[in-house]
Amino acid sequence: MHFLTNPPRFLFFTGKGGVGKTSLACASAVRLASTGLRVLLVSTDPASNVGQVFGVGIGNRITPIADVPGLAALEIDPQAAAQAYRDRIVGPVRGVLPPAVVNSIEEQLSGACTTEIAAFDEFTGLLTDSQLTGVFDHVIFDTAPTGHTIRLLQLPGAWSGFLAEGRGDASCLGPLAGLEKQREQYQAAVAALADAARTRLVLVARAQEATLREVARTHAELAGIGLGQQYLVINGVLPAAETGDDPLALAIAARETSALAALPAGLAGLPRDSIALQPGNLVGLPALQQLLQPAVPCAQEVAAVPVLPHPSLGSLVDALAEHGHGLIMLMGKGGVGKTTVAAAIAAELARRGHAVHLTTSDPAAHLGDTLAGELPDLAVSRIDPVAETERYRQHVLASKGAGLDAAGRALLEEDLRSPCTEEIAVFQAFSRIIREAGRKFVVMDTAPTGHTLLLLDATGAYHREVARQMGAAGLHFTTPMMQLQDPAQTRVIIVTLAETTPVLEAAALQADLRRAGIEPWAWVINQSVAAAAPGAPLLRLRAHKELAEIDKVMAQHATRCAVLPLLAEEPVGITRLLRLCAGAGSGQAD
Repeated sequence: MHFLTNPPRFLFFTGKGGVGKTSLACASAVRLASTGLRVLLVSTDPASNVGQVFGVGIGNRITPIADVPGLAALEIDPQAAAQAYRDRIVGPVRGVLPPAVVNSIEEQLSGACTTEIAAFDEFTGLLTDSQLTGVFDHVIFDTAPTGHTIRLLQLPGAWSGFLAEGRGDASCLGPLAGLEKQREQYQAAVAALADAARTRLVLVARAQEATLREVARTHAELAGIGLGQQYLVINGVLPAAETGDDPLALAIAARETSALAALPAGLAGLPRDSIALQPGNLVGLPALQQLLQPAVPCAQEVAAVPVLPHPSLGSLVDALAEHGHGLIMLMGKGGVGKTTVAAAIAAELARRGHAVHLTTSDPAAHLGDTLAGELPDLAVSRIDPVAETERYRQHVLASKGAGLDAAGRALLEEDLRSPCTEEIAVFQAFSRIIREAGRKFVVMDTAPTGHTLLLLDATGAYHREVARQMGAAGLHFTTPMMQLQDPAQTRVIIVTLAETTPVLEAAALQADLRRAGIEPWAWVINQSVAAAAPGAPLLRLRAHKELAEIDKVMAQHATRCAVLPLLAEEPVGITRLLRLCAGAGSGQAD
């Protein structure tokens, strides 16, 4: 394996959601620890499942993995990190400063931006704090899906520059006074990330055109901020020896071969490894140990998979269409196909004559690539953090800055250059779009779970502040959170795969939503091998392992559920997306 040859101290595994970053990071950590090295495995994903892979509780503390001598793991918990961060900032001034000033600081530290920055602060500490990580030979980072990770890796430079100028109100970090330690830490993190002798980036992808396009963009963006030591791993490749005469397996193998033959130019020069598709879920030590071994052909006879009686996506669209308008939010783990399902639902509603706005809050948006065409009554957009941040800055300068003198305007401009300005801008764009759902269908393809929960945190914080101010005055108000909580206005659809880890994460997401007063409306099990009735032994093995997960979703989690089969052709383009809704009614909008 090229990516594990002479590894430096820090290894980052990143890529599109669902490509197997966690599995490869865990398997690599096991491989290095088995050679006698001391390894720390860190998850920076807000929706981490490293603990599920090893079958142990980890959380926000360095935890030895008992079955693997020399290996310990840590899951950075954004909420725990944020509380610890607030305690560090507020604790020393409580009882020293006037209560009004302390309350003001606490209010500044209450937003989702503080949550993100606190987790980021722990991340930079792992790169720079020799007391924390000095006992380990290697630190392996299992990162969040691409868009979130790029932001994480850009933040050391962004905050380092912001603090270096020494002005403005870095509200989500606390008062600027006393932040010299952070400034030094962020500068040291920038140096560590850019040092090829210390840091290696492992880009994980699948042999799929869309995934390879995204990883090519990731390669270029991270190289642009100094992370030039990059390796490419193509994961989950169906071996040619496993296709037999099965039409589905042959189509998948041909599709993967074609995608690799057209590898984007930026990736072609990177050191590259290929990992074979495994017969089962990558959970537990034996599966992790097998992952990096040479593929062994599946020689056993495997019984055919029973036909699954399952509802169609079209039946869900029938129920959605009855309301004539509303917000439909697709949520779930990265890589489960939220974009595809969102595009299919939006296309089918538009085909029936409904006005539909299809949008995404995912930083790594692929709506245009997925639709590959246009439909009457279907408008498409994305919440672009860069564009929205600039729009917000200009609005604040034109309103709040209009009456300021030159010095005051300069201070305001400095404050607006804080990286946390993006959080406010994205939330405002989100709020603006969902208001449209009162008169049309708004279908939102959300970012992977962790990033979406941060956005919902911001929504909840805004709701609480509005309720505090306007409720006390006896005024009527409606907030975005109230709309999300109203089942007559919003329908949340959780998308998952029929595999252990995605189902566990989807169930955890549902529990988080319920705690926020949001009841999921339906589940979609996507890309089911079992529903495709394969003939190849390897695919049949995977299909049989799916059955228990499908039963679990239908019996324990979902009030309504659709199952979509793995397809021989990728569901790209309007025609193929509409086929996903086979079984939908043909009625037109009223």
